[in-house]
Amino acid sequence: MHVTVQDVVKFWFDSANQAHWFARHDAFDEQIHTDFGVALHAARAGELEHWVETPTGWLALLILLDQFGRNCYRNDARAFVADAHAQKLACAGIARGHDMALEPHQRVFTYLPLEHSEDLQLQQRSVGLFTALCEQAGPSDRALFENYLGYARRHHEVIARFGRFPHRNALLGRANTPEENEYLAQPGAGF
Repeated sequence: MHVTVQDVVKFWFDSANQAHWFARHDAFDEQIHTDFGVALHAARAGELEHWVETPTGWLALLILLDQFGRNCYRNDARAFVADAHAQKLACAGIARGHDMALEPHQRVFTYLPLEHSEDLQLQQRSVGLFTALCEQAGPSDRALFENYLGYARRHHEVIARFGRFPHRNALLGRANTPEENEYLAQPGAGF
């Protein structure tokens, strides 16, 4: 199946799928792997770079690299393989103003690659972008965007404290420090 920009965006923002965005759902992950696995591989190989020419194409490529990679390779180091690529593309598109051409709920997924970074400067940028997004939200969406901002701040705090995400250590073959072990033992630690 040849996957288009519209295929990715339509699938991801379908109201039935939104409930699975930030929670584990094996059938949803399998559907992404089945329907978009080839496109994810192509995106990781740099074969879909032309998608960045439009804001919607840029969004679709970021969803493939940042979100679909996490769904297809949940609890596997391969989930993070494309992070640096997605972060570079996110920064370039933001610099071009592509994010401002998208709906607020779409912009979230152009900022998440920065929130997923283990680089403190990108984390700071993520918090700034989510703060602005929250400030622009209408009253009916305020709580949702405040939640996104809260998560951005929590990610920033972890990177400011540890310089990395301790919950990734085991998958990436990194040894935990005693302070990271203490953090990971707390309820709700990690993302």
